[in-house]
Amino acid sequence: MNFSQFLLILGARKKIVFFTLLATVLAALTVSLLLPKTYKATSTLLMNYKGVDPLTGLTMPGQLLPGYMATQIDIVSSKKVALMVVDQLKLADNPAVVAQYNDVTGGVGSVRDWLAELLQKKLEIVPSRESSVVDISFKGSDPQFVAAVANAFAEQYQRVSIQLKVEPMKKAALYFDEQTKMLRDNVEKAQSRLSKYQQENGIVSVDNRLDVESNRLNDLSAQLVGAQGQLMEALSRQRMAQGSSGESPDVAANSLIQSLKLGLGNAEAKLSEIAQRLDRNHPQYQSAKAEVDKLRHDLDEQIRIASRSVGNNAQILQQREAAIREALQAQKNKVLELNRTRDEMNVLAKDVESAQRAFDAASQRFSQTKIEGQSEQSDIAVLNPAVPPIEPDGPKVVRNVLLSLFLGVFFGVGLALVVELLNRRVRSDSDLREALDIPVFGVVDWTPARSPGAKLNAILPRRLRLN
Repeated sequence: MNFSQFLLILGARKKIVFFTLLATVLAALTVSLLLPKTYKATSTLLMNYKGVDPLTGLTMPGQLLPGYMATQIDIVSSKKVALMVVDQLKLADNPAVVAQYNDVTGGVGSVRDWLAELLQKKLEIVPSRESSVVDISFKGSDPQFVAAVANAFAEQYQRVSIQLKVEPMKKAALYFDEQTKMLRDNVEKAQSRLSKYQQENGIVSVDNRLDVESNRLNDLSAQLVGAQGQLMEALSRQRMAQGSSGESPDVAANSLIQSLKLGLGNAEAKLSEIAQRLDRNHPQYQSAKAEVDKLRHDLDEQIRIASRSVGNNAQILQQREAAIREALQAQKNKVLELNRTRDEMNVLAKDVESAQRAFDAASQRFSQTKIEGQSEQSDIAVLNPAVPPIEPDGPKVVRNVLLSLFLGVFFGVGLALVVELLNRRVRSDSDLREALDIPVFGVVDWTPARSPGAKLNAILPRRLRLN
């Protein structure tokens, strides 16, 4: 079927198209006039476009996500919000509503759920494309009722959004409260262990005491070095005094020994002089010799005494060096013990610091979550509350009529094509050519006559028409 055939069919079936169009328009007009008037109330909400918590001042990344607006729309249209609206408006307490519910459902289920589903069906939520504004619209037959429902949805949505934000914070606050108590106990136990350790070891200030003991250890080390040097010198003097006492500087420097040596020299000189003059048996010689022997004996005795004095000094220095060495070892053990004590005390002190830091962090988080859990601040504001509409939103007569014109034409054309297919007629030479598959040599144009001889002209060819 080509376009010319389609136009010929429409021209032949124009009555069907016309009456179908007329019936569709009349039906749409009648239904539009008979339908009850519906009103639409809209409440406009503004989301917190800055994405900042009004209480803590922290950035809320959830509001910056692409699906944030879609999530909020789902929350507004959720059944929980609808049930809260039913409770706020006390719709379930209306006897007429309960009677209607019993007639429709037979008393099966809950009237609150039934009303919530009805409200959800008539609810319309339209977010703005380039802003954080959301329109909550509700349709109904009562202007006052639709405005109340739209405002109720906006109000309950704010409450639900607060609940969704506050309830997790309350649960987190309970958790942090338990953790804070446990961490406080840990701090007390760690502090108790540290205090007990200090009492058992008599520690007031480990660092100051360690400094004193370290200085004392250094002093003892210096004294030991000095004592060792003195001991080495004393031992060499002792060996020299014991080996060749006469050559020992300690013995030679003795004043008594020097005087005895001087007296012995004088006595020996006197004895030598007497020996040249007198015989050995002479009393003067014997007296001089006895004096020399006595002085020599006294000299030897003083030398032995001086040698013993040098040895005693070496022994004293050796004992002093041993005492200093022992004191140094004891001081070293004390310093090592203080280091061990300080290390153990540092471990206990670090345990206290770690427990204190954990307790402080948990306390801070507990305080913050507790404040957030008690917050009733919402990041959603009502920009324009719904007011009872003056003009009805529907039915839209003009829109319905225009739509019926389009549908009437569509249905009329379709009906004409269906009738034509059921009762196919020859409308042009192309129909004969397609139907019989033979060439067409001529066409006789039959046109209805408009003169008084219309009937005769109607059955005669054009060339034989009566004038």
